[in-house]
Amino acid sequence: MTEELELKENERIDDLQYKGLKVIQNNKGFCFGIDSVILSDFAKNIKDNSRVVDLGTGSGVIGLLLCKKTKLKEIIGIEIQKDVANMAKRSIRLNNLENMFQIVNENINDIFVQGILNKNQYDVVVMNPPYKEVGTGKQNEDEVKLISRHEIKAKLSDFIATASNLLKDKGEVYIVHKPERTIDIMQKMRENKIEPKEMKIVYPYKNIEASLILIKGVKGGKKFFKIMEPLYIYENNGEYTEQIKQIYNENN
Repeated sequence: MTEELELKENERIDDLQYKGLKVIQNNKGFCFGIDSVILSDFAKNIKDNSRVVDLGTGSGVIGLLLCKKTKLKEIIGIEIQKDVANMAKRSIRLNNLENMFQIVNENINDIFVQGILNKNQYDVVVMNPPYKEVGTGKQNEDEVKLISRHEIKAKLSDFIATASNLLKDKGEVYIVHKPERTIDIMQKMRENKIEPKEMKIVYPYKNIEASLILIKGVKGGKKFFKIMEPLYIYENNGEYTEQIKQIYNENN
């Protein structure tokens, strides 16, 4: 590892177990979870040479995986937290993906005001936004975790409006979120001319309520919506299901 990529205090390198990809994470910060992995799998069929934006990219794990899972042309990750954005940039260098993946350290609400990105220019937007509204959930977390988990710097409506502005006509958006926000997501999609097209419901175990949803929308798309086969994460014995093993086996 070069001097430029030396780890800072509390940082570690995790193996993503996919085509040699590695990601730098902070032990005391917000670390990626299985939601990022399954979102990258949900979005893996994007068209070749797509220009992609990852809103709230965090450590950059979704972008890293999409660089190898797809034949995208470029991906831009938007991350508001300076230290987290810096960590993502170093992960990109660690994987030699600077020619495909870049990070912008900015609030998603300011990317057009600042002229950082142009409207109606991108084929795909992916997002794993903060799940919790302000005033809900734990509030005594450190700032990095608080911003990552709560809609402090940008609301769900901001993420979806930004996605719509970024996308070309018929561009696609892929979202992972909590089931209790499903109606909010679909309402905001239609308000921003994005038609919900597909939804996959994710369950931790069979016979237990859902823990995540994956939603695909198309800007300017026609009305047609389908609910896909559900995804179960664990068997009753605590092992990954064949569905999840397939995702990880594909990685290997």
